[in-house]
Amino acid sequence: MILEVAILNIFAGQESDFEHSFAEAQTIIASTKGYVRHELKRCIEKPSRYLLLVHWDTLEDHTEGFRNSPEYQNWKALLHRYYDPFPEVEHYQSVSAGADDI
Repeated sequence: MILEVAILNIFAGQESDFEHSFAEAQTIIASTKGYVRHELKRCIEKPSRYLLLVHWDTLEDHTEGFRNSPEYQNWKALLHRYYDPFPEVEHYQSVSAGADDI
């Protein structure tokens, strides 16, 4: 399993609109092949910052399957206008088993 990690900095004052758009967008990503689960967390100290964690079966499910899909264009239209700056997305794999990896 692969963990996609993105820190999303949102234009100040647009947090509520972003959360509303994300509520719609999450149905798009959740229907993608290889999607496992996701979480969106809001930073307490910096309320315009969010952490998006998406679990995928494989790296390619995200980088090729989702990003090259027509549905990604809908995701992009819903969310990309909120980012300041555009987020760097990284992928991680487990090196030791935890409760979620067993």
